[in-house]
Amino acid sequence: MTLLVTGISELRTQDDATGILTDAALVIDGERVAWIGSASDVPAADQCLDVGGRAVLPGWVDSHTHLVFAGDRSAEFAARMAGEAYAAGGIQATVDATRVVSDAELTAHAEGLRAEAARGGTTTIEAKTGYGLDLASETRLARIGADVADVVTFLGAHLIPTGVDRRDYLDLVIGPMLDAVRPYSSFIDVFCESGAFTVDESREVLEAGRAAGLGLKIHGNQLGHSGGVALAVELGATSVDHVNHLTAADIDALAASDVVATVLPGADLSTREWLAPARELADAGVRLALATNTNPGTSFTTSMPFCVATAVLQHRLSLDEALAAATTGGAAALGLDGDADAVGCIAVGGLASLQLLDAPSAAHIPYRPGVPLTRAVWRRGRRVDV
Repeated sequence: MTLLVTGISELRTQDDATGILTDAALVIDGERVAWIGSASDVPAADQCLDVGGRAVLPGWVDSHTHLVFAGDRSAEFAARMAGEAYAAGGIQATVDATRVVSDAELTAHAEGLRAEAARGGTTTIEAKTGYGLDLASETRLARIGADVADVVTFLGAHLIPTGVDRRDYLDLVIGPMLDAVRPYSSFIDVFCESGAFTVDESREVLEAGRAAGLGLKIHGNQLGHSGGVALAVELGATSVDHVNHLTAADIDALAASDVVATVLPGADLSTREWLAPARELADAGVRLALATNTNPGTSFTTSMPFCVATAVLQHRLSLDEALAAATTGGAAALGLDGDADAVGCIAVGGLASLQLLDAPSAAHIPYRPGVPLTRAVWRRGRRVDV
């Protein structure tokens, strides 16, 4: 069955060949887009949906989440809002909670978060491990992540678990743990930060992941000048995420590389960290992604519209820059760009993963922050219940 969607006031394709169309229409055939053009020149289709002057844009690509976990850290959040500094050690509380629940509970919770994200227009989502930190727990997080998310990232190097020798744990991560999660994972990640892993340790983890055939990601420069950005550039990582604390040399190095800098507005606000310098990065020509960093400690949101609005209002990106970062930028951060199965764009022959706003233009996302504007979502041509 083909579906003609007409009456589109603003169609933002995020595709260089098409750009932004007004008074537009498109046809979905199976899981792909079959036609894009003017609403006055539509082809025949089996079904027709007139959206009445609303905007259509690609589904969000959320390239950084910690979707599979158990437990609640609202008390930690409240203490942080009362003035306590954020420290990476809070991760252990989630590890302890996650280890003791069943697979069914973890899966149901993750599926609920995925559905919540879809109601906000997210059609592609990544999930990291990192809340198991032992062989059995990391393996099941990767397996559950593969069932729930589109891309799994192995983050065994999230923290040294309590009571475990540092060298012994590193050997576990780059040995048996990496072997066990490899069938489920596309990337390997490391928290390169004070209180977590040093630059040398991070390099060892990432090189082991590369040897196993995984792409590279880094949590870098969130809490200080950790060296994670420089390491990402040195190793040619797909992305470096957080990037709150950057020198001019860091920005220049990113601009001269293909590394995607992923900005996580929810974490910046929740930790009251120095905001990632998204404006300066964009001005330097760095490829940007926006993501939610969904996790129970520092960014318990699945809302990409919130991240887009915050990127415009607080990080000083333009609307066009923020939308690109949340769609094609996220796709680049996951290696899901540049072919017929690319996500984050609407193109003839491409996947029909898109969203309909209850607004005449995408400008309403930051213009009306916090207002749920997603009216309908299609993922690979199938309408998602929102």
